[in-house]
Amino acid sequence: MQQLQYLLLFAKPQRGCVMPELLVDDGASYARRALVVTHARLDSHSAVVDQVTTQLSSAGFHVDVFHSAAVSDFAQKTAHVIDENTEIVVVLGGDGTMLQAAELVHCTPVPIIGINLGHVGFLAEFESFQIDEAIRRIAQKDYFLEHRMEAHVDVWLPGASEPLSDWALNDITLDRADRGRMVELSIRVDNVEMSSFGCDGVIVSTPTGSTAYAFSAGGPIMWPNVEALQLVPLAAHALFSRPLIIGAGSTFTIDILEDSASGGWICCDGRRQRALPQGSRIQIRQSKDELFLARLSGVPFTQRLVTKFDLPVVGWRENRRKKSSKPKEYEANLHNETDRNYEDVPNVSNNYHNPNSLNS
Repeated sequence: MQQLQYLLLFAKPQRGCVMPELLVDDGASYARRALVVTHARLDSHSAVVDQVTTQLSSAGFHVDVFHSAAVSDFAQKTAHVIDENTEIVVVLGGDGTMLQAAELVHCTPVPIIGINLGHVGFLAEFESFQIDEAIRRIAQKDYFLEHRMEAHVDVWLPGASEPLSDWALNDITLDRADRGRMVELSIRVDNVEMSSFGCDGVIVSTPTGSTAYAFSAGGPIMWPNVEALQLVPLAAHALFSRPLIIGAGSTFTIDILEDSASGGWICCDGRRQRALPQGSRIQIRQSKDELFLARLSGVPFTQRLVTKFDLPVVGWRENRRKKSSKPKEYEANLHNETDRNYEDVPNVSNNYHNPNSLNS
């Protein structure tokens, strides 16, 4: 039943998205296909790439390898390399490589799965030492699909009759173009003006991106199953500059004021970007499209959060209570012999002031 549900989902076209023109190979027919996307520092003959491609081939897959490519311009359609029969995309790298793989499968139902070779690897499902298990589970289709929300952005340049449109899995950032000046912004939600201020910029994040740049800027963490967007100001010169969270049906509208000392610079997922002049309007809402992550374990997001960030789940107050409950004599010797058994500590207090006892 699980496999049937997967096949039905895989065959269903994405909502509101024109399917891309897919590139196919020389016409050879294979029952199963996989695309391996690697970080730029890995070449085709890397040991880890060889390991993954060899194991996938042994499991009956025809395997193509794609290395990190040049970043596209903002609102420029990505050149897709996904074959129409691709079953899964295996990503070797960190979160940045995962974001590139997301570009490759955008507007397709092809799921991606990450094997972390980077630093945090928040989107990845496995670490590098778990490759054997990952490939075995992929070959058996022993995984489920997790839906991740995307954000859609329309940019209206001054005097334009049509917007420039793009999307993001993680976040859309609007920075100041002039690094020595602030950019003056007006913030609206559902066409109601909420605030205006000078700042270094703002971040509009999806739940997936709430653990990335927005988190570093002081934004809250949103669980992936929440359908919402958050806006986090960057160094706003204002009394009210708190992060804002809106629901799935709402829209952020950000205007670069015409008298702003600086223009803007927009960037999607740290990749597709361009300069924006004063008088530009940016509208960001939930996209009708979504990304599918292949998950092989039912580990809750909370556990992933604690593990990846190595969160100190025991606070200082609890630590202090635990220390105060230990015997005082054990506490006195803890810094010298942490592994010493308290019951084996000899009672030397009666002999401490008897010099003869020290020589006996």
